Amino acid sequence: MTFNWATFGVFLGLLLLITVLGFIASRWRRAKEANQLDEWALGGRTFGPFITWFLLGGDLYSAYTLIAVPAAIYSMGAFGFYSVPNAIVLYALGFVFLPKLVALAHRKGYVTLTDFVSDRFGSKALSLAITITGLLATLPYLALQLVGLEVIFGSLGLGGSAGDSWLLRDLPLLIAFAVLAAYTYSAGLRAPALIAFVKDGLTYLVVIVAVIYIPIKLGGFGTIFEHGAHALSAKTASAGGNPAIAVEPSVYLTLALGSGMAFFLYPHAITGVFASRGAKTVRRNMSVLPIYTVLLGFVALLGMMALAIGIKPKDGNPQYAVPQLLAELFPHWFVGIAFAAIAMSALVPAAIMAIAAGNLVSRNLYREFRSKPVSAKSETLLSKIVSVLVKLGALVFVLTLDTNFALNFQLLGGIWILQTLPTVLFGLFTRKFADRKALLAGLIVAVVYGTWAAYEVKTGTGAPFGGSTAKPFFLESPIYIAISALLLNLVVVVLGSLLARAVRTRVPAPVPESVN
Repeated sequence: MTFNWATFGVFLGLLLLITVLGFIASRWRRAKEANQLDEWALGGRTFGPFITWFLLGGDLYSAYTLIAVPAAIYSMGAFGFYSVPNAIVLYALGFVFLPKLVALAHRKGYVTLTDFVSDRFGSKALSLAITITGLLATLPYLALQLVGLEVIFGSLGLGGSAGDSWLLRDLPLLIAFAVLAAYTYSAGLRAPALIAFVKDGLTYLVVIVAVIYIPIKLGGFGTIFEHGAHALSAKTASAGGNPAIAVEPSVYLTLALGSGMAFFLYPHAITGVFASRGAKTVRRNMSVLPIYTVLLGFVALLGMMALAIGIKPKDGNPQYAVPQLLAELFPHWFVGIAFAAIAMSALVPAAIMAIAAGNLVSRNLYREFRSKPVSAKSETLLSKIVSVLVKLGALVFVLTLDTNFALNFQLLGGIWILQTLPTVLFGLFTRKFADRKALLAGLIVAVVYGTWAAYEVKTGTGAPFGGSTAKPFFLESPIYIAISALLLNLVVVVLGSLLARAVRTRVPAPVPESVN
């Protein structure tokens, strides 16, 4: 795509605005005890319903969501709409367990999900497994936000060409990383919380204008779906009946269910929730956040619109479908606004993910396993440093590896993080039944199985980790691997807990010695 000064000028102006907001946020609602981890990482746990709504919206709907969901529609048709029921599942589940979890977090000072697990089960091994799983699931998710930024910079015509030096080609991404790292280090969670107001407002503006203006210009939704269906049929025929397009209903159902069940287990989602003022705030947000699902459905429609007008994405990469659609149909200044909204949708969740990773390292690795007492100041400082190092690692990942690997590893991250669900739910509601060793065994068995099953899924070139769905031995249809791994997890937990209880009841209690 070619460079345009009007588009770039509007884009740059809006990014400068949120950069200023990011640094100003360090003084926004700041408490006197600024060196406490609660203050830097959770904004002092003072965010009410209004701020929490924007923060969680900014956390949930990232740049890669705004790019990948319509890209899935563009590539595979109606299958891409799985993200809509997925969102319904996650809010329903969140309404059930998050208010109770947040109430405990406020009362006992939890900063991470591992803090809760450690307090409820008293097992360092189980807590360590939860921490490592959270970190591994977060890192590729963070890398994908930078992939989203890379797509926007490429759509702006920035970064040079394939023949240029790596420094010139990746300079815009390096600058964006440096700015993101600086204001996250300075302001902590307050920075993405403040920027989320601008990000969400612009996203709503762009999507609403697009779903009104584009159908009018193209002759209505009936015409769009008719032309889109013809384009998808032609694509399927040219691919020789591409099986990626003819996805089975079992895949659609389990992917929507599993993705929805997994989301609020991610460390960055828990960070946003723990920053709220209390259980009542979370309950209200779980009731009103589904409004974003309407927005998500509109975003998905952009992929069908790109199909209808025959967009040919840059380098055959469907992630460019939406940026090219917007660039083709809207004036340059509006394209600048749209690209800025998508870029902000990468920066907000990326900041929260980096903070969440820093919290896990400082609170659940450094503080937990260090022999000497850890001060609040050193714990907060380490979390800040790790938040920068994590972003640097994600940047190296994006610059040195094929970003298709990032997508595959992110899918693997979803398989991993869902296996922490039994520990969380048993810890909240039926702690007496679940044995901590059985929970650890179930987590390990499910993660190993899920990783192996995902490894066995091949790409078109025969490389491993080609997707996240496979056919388990007990079904005739393929399903999301995370669901089959979760079923295995639950079987191990239930049988292991029953066995542990049986062993305890058979071992007689020691008889106290007679005082005589």
